[in-house]
Amino acid sequence: MRKPAWHIFGLFAGFLGCATLLVFDSLAQSYPVKSIRIVVGYTPGGSTDTLARMVGQKLSENLGQPVIVENRPGASSSIANERVSKSPADGYTLLLLAYSAATLPALNSKLPYDLERDFAPIVLVALGTSVLVVNPSVPARNVAELIELARSQPGKLNFGSDGVGSSATLAGGLFNLMAKVNIIEVPYKGAAEVVVATVAGQIEMSFPSLAASRSLLESGKLRPLAVTSGERSALLPSIPTLNESGLPGYDRTSWYGLVAPAGVPKEIVARLNAVISKAVSTPEMKESFNKQGLEPQTRSPEAFAALIHSEIVQSAKLIQATGVKAK
Repeated sequence: MRKPAWHIFGLFAGFLGCATLLVFDSLAQSYPVKSIRIVVGYTPGGSTDTLARMVGQKLSENLGQPVIVENRPGASSSIANERVSKSPADGYTLLLLAYSAATLPALNSKLPYDLERDFAPIVLVALGTSVLVVNPSVPARNVAELIELARSQPGKLNFGSDGVGSSATLAGGLFNLMAKVNIIEVPYKGAAEVVVATVAGQIEMSFPSLAASRSLLESGKLRPLAVTSGERSALLPSIPTLNESGLPGYDRTSWYGLVAPAGVPKEIVARLNAVISKAVSTPEMKESFNKQGLEPQTRSPEAFAALIHSEIVQSAKLIQATGVKAK
């Protein structure tokens, strides 16, 4: 009896599906066959660049191919983000994505890419925390005293940021909202200038990264009041969080992770996730990360995607609440 045409088509579709899976599996097994490029949206020497080079070295050692770090600074990393979003989805062009990228959609409605649609999250690499610091001349030994001081002098205290809309803008804005105070933002050209201005007493307080402030904390040139992460940092265990210092729910954590253009085969994503997760979990890498004020953190691609989504939503709400103007 002659079989119906649909039956033949079903057999063909099943064969085609199996063949496709075999191709993807073969691709993942042979990957990589050439050098890999990690694009960074910042200039050489910064925390994102340094992290990319550390991860790149381990990738090269484990995959047996050169890993090149390509710096594409400008437009708050959106130039690099666009470049990767439009690259072939073959696993050979990756992006070291920094937490600040999650604020860009709310600040610029005309971005040439969509952070969730156009990228495939691979793995979260590291978490970092910022520190609420004050100049030693400020008569506040803890967060409660700082809030009391700010309420007694509305609009008189200042906090520094490395540009309007930066992570420091949001950290300070969230502090103002939750503490019900009015501490004025003073933008500078970069994070280093903010730290210098705080030490010099030009501004009363700021939210520098642990890496940027550690030596100044140890020398007493800055006074730490709290860390911005939801939980205490393993690198500063004696410093309380803002969450436990009268602002329950306060949590502003910096994060860094690798993404690829959307459409990259899941088998390649899984392999990169496994290799990088293993690499950053070694004592050697943990020590290197700690020197940068970072703690190694790895998650599945799905969990990293969920983090990116939640950060975009939270940043948009905070930008709207703080009145930062979108472009």
